[in-house]
Order: sequence, then structure tokens, then C-alpha cells
Amino acid sequence: MTPIRVEETGVEPVTVAEMRGYLRLSSDETAEDALIAGLIPAARAAVEATARRLLRPARFRVMLAAWPRLGLMPLPLSPLVAVLRAGLVDGRGTLTEIEPGPVRVGPDPWEAPCLLFGPDLPPLGTAAALVEVSAGCGGEGPPVPEPLVQALRLTIADWFENRGDAGRDGAPGPLPPEAAGLAAACRRMRL
Repeated sequence: MTPIRVEETGVEPVTVAEMRGYLRLSSDETAEDALIAGLIPAARAAVEATARRLLRPARFRVMLAAWPRLGLMPLPLSPLVAVLRAGLVDGRGTLTEIEPGPVRVGPDPWEAPCLLFGPDLPPLGTAAALVEVSAGCGGEGPPVPEPLVQALRLTIADWFENRGDAGRDGAPGPLPPEAAGLAAACRRMRL
């Protein structure tokens, strides 16, 4: 079971205007705006991977062939915000909605994101279960922790200043050490 990102539902944690100020670019120079706009999502993805946290809200879909035996399913989506819908999908792809009440977010959506399944769920038989959740900071979720926002700023600034130092494939380098330290301090641990 791998959550599939269906839709980004929020905005980036930092804006081009904010990064222009952080980089101390004059307000009348806009030639670098496209570069900054491209660095923001790339740096966000790098910080997310290091911290194992989602810094932008999104909607995810999970398909299950069977209900979890113990009524608990860990998800690699931190923070997990809400169950948006649940349903049964038959062999023709027809979705029959079920009340999301028996499917809910676990008690610690930040450190131990999981779904809890109640005992009164309909049997799946030949159908599959579809669960859509929202996850990520911002929007309906918690705000992005300041250390992760700072890690994002530091990464964008480093990649902006050292843009010619990328590898042969043109990809930006790793997180700068200061940003990596901030992201690691907020990292979600795995068992």
C-alpha cells in the first residue's frame, strides 16, 4: 500500500517575494524570479525527504485489498490531517461511498501518522477499499515548523548562490549542512 498523491491543495511554504527579500535582491530586478520559483518546489521536496514531513498540503489516495487485521494502518504522511472519504470499489471501478466515521486519523498525526479502522466496516469481498486523506502542513493542517521553513530558505539561498556548482545532470546539490541539521532535528523517526 503506497499513498498516491492526487492533488496539491495549498501553497508553497515560502513565496518568491519572501525569497527575494531573504536573498537581498532589489525590488526592481525580476530577472531571477523564474529561477527562484523553480528552486522553491525543488528545495521543499529535498527538505521534505530529509525531515520525512510534508511541508505543503495535499490529497492522497490509498487502495486496500483487505481491511488491516488489527484495525491500524501506518502511513508515511506526516502530518496526517483528515480522512476525506472512504468507499468500496468494485471490479468495474464503481465507487460506493461509506461513512468515513469507522475510518479515522490516529491519535498522533504528527509523530505516528496512521489510520484507525473500526469493527463495523462492510466486508470487502471482491471489492477494494479506497481511502482519501489530506496530509501536510499549511491549509487545514498545522503550520510549517519554523526550523523547516528556515531549512527551506537556507537551501534555496545556497542553490541560488551556487547554481553553477550543480552536478553534470544539472540537479541542485544536497541540502547545505545548516539546512540539513535543521531538517534532521524535525525528522519523523521510523521504527
